[in-house]
Amino acid sequence: MACSEDAEAQFAEIELLLSMFPSEEELQVDKLSHAELGAFVDGSAYTPPSTRPQFSVMLKVENPEVNITLSCTYPSDYPRVLPEINVRCHELTRAQQTQLHCDLSAYLSENCFGDVCVLSAVQWVKDNAQKYVTRSIPLCESKKESVLTQSKESFTRLWIYSHHIYNKIKRKNILEWSKELNLSGFSMPGKPGIVCVEGLQSACEEFWARLKVLTWKRIMIRHREDFPLDDTWTEDRINSFRKFTSLNEAIFDPRGNRGNHMDLGQLFQFLNDKGCADIFQMYFGIEGR
Repeated sequence: MACSEDAEAQFAEIELLLSMFPSEEELQVDKLSHAELGAFVDGSAYTPPSTRPQFSVMLKVENPEVNITLSCTYPSDYPRVLPEINVRCHELTRAQQTQLHCDLSAYLSENCFGDVCVLSAVQWVKDNAQKYVTRSIPLCESKKESVLTQSKESFTRLWIYSHHIYNKIKRKNILEWSKELNLSGFSMPGKPGIVCVEGLQSACEEFWARLKVLTWKRIMIRHREDFPLDDTWTEDRINSFRKFTSLNEAIFDPRGNRGNHMDLGQLFQFLNDKGCADIFQMYFGIEGR
């Protein structure tokens, strides 16, 4: 934390947000980072927080009615610099979402630089979201078609490595995004963190685009598998490539002082059962057993 004034401003803004959005359906705050920030501000802790404050604000915008989520992370020297804000809306195309991000950033840079600004960002999104929302058929409706036609599509499997996955909001995002994008696989929280997603190439790339912009110590695609599909393909054809039926968290006998290290022997057995034993060596450089 750069200075106590920054920490006080950050804590005060989160407390204000909690009073304005009392329900967890409206606001989800990372409890660990919030508690550490509060302890630093009130003087009960003398060292700055070990994790950066993170939270998500869920909005409902009308005309047309859509749900929008603002995920926010404070840099250590916020509000002297702008926060990291990621806006997600299922009804937005990637191009529309990118444009919204650019316009929101420009607005905050011009009007809020040097001051707390999350409420200003929330209000700006409420006022301007409608003009970005697509009126095309939502992805979930298009998935109901039994036969899908798309040129140059592939079935893709991404093996993602992260230095660690602890944050509850990130863990929830992984599960929710995979369900939204019709991806299967698994997510292993802890240190290291492993995420596998599989499905249509476009959906996997959308998942990775969302995941990588969150705040990570280190995250990368360790391995990628692509299987070309014919110009006309069915859901049954897609499912024939899957190693997993859905995406859930995989917990393997946590150990260590913080209970954040998984049993890698159990991980290897899990991968072996799925026909993915060779992936273990790609992650850890040794043969599993």
